[in-house]
Amino acid sequence: MPSLLALRRRPALPATAPLLAATGHTLAVAAPAAPPGSGPGGPPPPSAPRRPRATATTGSGPSGYLALLRLPGATAFTLGGLLARLPAGMFSVSAVLMIAASRGSYALAGAVTATGLAATALVAPWTARLVDRYGQRRVARPAAALAVCGALALVACVRLGAPAWTLFAAYAATATVPNAGAMARARWQALLGEDPARRHTATSFEQAVDEVCFMAGPALAAVLCTTLFPEAGTLTGVALLAVGITLFTAQRATEPPPHPRPATGSAAPLRRPGTAPLLAVFLATGIVFGTLEVTTLAFADTAGHAAAGGLIVGLQAAGSCVAGLVYGARAPAGPATARLPVLLALLTAALALPALAATTGSAALLAPAVLCAGMATAPVMITAMTLVQHRTPPARLNEGLTLAVTAILTGIALGSALAGQAADRLTPGTGYTVALAAACAAIALATRLRAPALSGVRG
Repeated sequence: MPSLLALRRRPALPATAPLLAATGHTLAVAAPAAPPGSGPGGPPPPSAPRRPRATATTGSGPSGYLALLRLPGATAFTLGGLLARLPAGMFSVSAVLMIAASRGSYALAGAVTATGLAATALVAPWTARLVDRYGQRRVARPAAALAVCGALALVACVRLGAPAWTLFAAYAATATVPNAGAMARARWQALLGEDPARRHTATSFEQAVDEVCFMAGPALAAVLCTTLFPEAGTLTGVALLAVGITLFTAQRATEPPPHPRPATGSAAPLRRPGTAPLLAVFLATGIVFGTLEVTTLAFADTAGHAAAGGLIVGLQAAGSCVAGLVYGARAPAGPATARLPVLLALLTAALALPALAATTGSAALLAPAVLCAGMATAPVMITAMTLVQHRTPPARLNEGLTLAVTAILTGIALGSALAGQAADRLTPGTGYTVALAAACAAIALATRLRAPALSGVRG
């Protein structure tokens, strides 16, 4: 993006003429300076120096992402955020494998992880609110430390053969894991300001990072738990969380300022117009994700290719990662509220491919169909997250983004349960129709997202 043109007073202009400058898609208008001594109290005092904002020129394609990472401190907090996000995909799989290996019960392992998910849905928004109010460093570090203690307590309870109820209590304590993805997005917003093109690129980049963690986290946990020892996945996740949060919060220059007292108009995200249907869209898309994953695994197992099930699910995440980077490389056309229903319709059409492939009973045909469905998910998530950022005041941004993630996780849990029931009681591919129904519901909800965004922000 071109750098901001300096506004200079030209001698040929009259003293009362406004000054204009163009930067990208923005027209800046500067009021003329008052003549010295013309104010009621004499010469105006000199204005306070402005804090400089980091700037970088972004272009189309990979150069846009490279330009973002060249911003001061961006690479460091991105690396820290990546390390801190990996455990989110590791803890659940590690707990299931660890508890099942020790107690011989997948039912107990599933119940423990479900309890942890429910605790996360309750605790995460409050943790995010504290981050907004007191700052990322002051809240994220102790919150991560408490989650580390919970994970270590779970390992100790499993190793010592403690009563089953202790497993539930220990794993519930991991619900305080701070949302590194939301904090990273908040940093980008503070760093880039009101630049829709670069913020779109940053949101796309963060979605791609989420997908990388979604792919690598569970796979890494499974390898560690099965090749080393059952507790290896949890212990590695603890180490990554501690190092990642420490590195992330050490970047003080890019940390958004805290908002001890919410400003006027910064109501809780749930009370803002259009937030409820937007969260419902996230819930519906979460059902799509959970249903797609469980149905794919069940179908591959029934077809005699259980080992390939995880690879096919990985194709979904890989397709989403690549599509997200491609989608973010160019500025989108039109407001996000108009794009979202269209993108959801494309996702619905793509979800028909796995449903059709399942009727053939062929895992080889299912793989490319799931890849296509995955490629349609990233643009939906990027656009929906953009709307969350548009509709949430800066003083509540972490809270708003965490509510969206919580809605997704809740949808994933519901979708997984529905797909599991469908796989047990009906044909293995029936769950894909549940995903189609959830996508259709998301389209209907997205058409209601016409409430105005925050003042001065497109959406």
